[in-house]
Amino acid sequence: MRVRVKICGIARPEWAAAAAEAGADAIGLVFAESPRRVTPAEAAAIVRALPPWVAPVGVFVDEPPGRIVRLAGEVGLAAAQLHGDEPPDALAAMGDLKVIKAFRIGSEADVAAAAEWKRESERLGRVADAYLVDARLGAGGPKGGSGYLADWRLAARMVLDGFRPLILAGGLGPENVAEAVAAVRPWGVDGSSGLETAPGRKSPERIREFVQAVRRCTG
Repeated sequence: MRVRVKICGIARPEWAAAAAEAGADAIGLVFAESPRRVTPAEAAAIVRALPPWVAPVGVFVDEPPGRIVRLAGEVGLAAAQLHGDEPPDALAAMGDLKVIKAFRIGSEADVAAAAEWKRESERLGRVADAYLVDARLGAGGPKGGSGYLADWRLAARMVLDGFRPLILAGGLGPENVAEAVAAVRPWGVDGSSGLETAPGRKSPERIREFVQAVRRCTG
């Protein structure tokens, strides 16, 4: 099974080029508050320089759907990743834009809440195009890019429970991504803080090593 690779938190064209050259399938452009945040103008410049086989994904936290759709059109995003506490009915306002819904998972209660969110979206007739599992931190902690590991056991169960396609995030790097893929069997993996030399500063070398590690373990 070929596992897709997304490199999140790309804030410079040269980091996007490194991801593309390494063989990544997608990059994440963060529009939420973060050391990795980009402006719409910066994001558009990065997208213009991407080869057509690398999908640009915008990462948003509790943004109004209308603004997300507008930014997607202006920047040229292929998909939007909702990384906050967006309700299921937000999907209906996204039109034809592909949506990845992120869930922060650290307990059985988190899994149950995600399942209820998914059921409600199905009832409303508009489901996410993919799901992402990230680490759950305490109140006031960052909603992504924390470097903490997600709970792989719970993520693996979510795959079996129908959260497909599922992208695994949370503290992944070249050293542990093969183990994570073996444990969870995700459709894709998402690397961010584990590919940096400092918060918000991507390492082209670690990006390359990350993609190579995924390709070695999945063919």
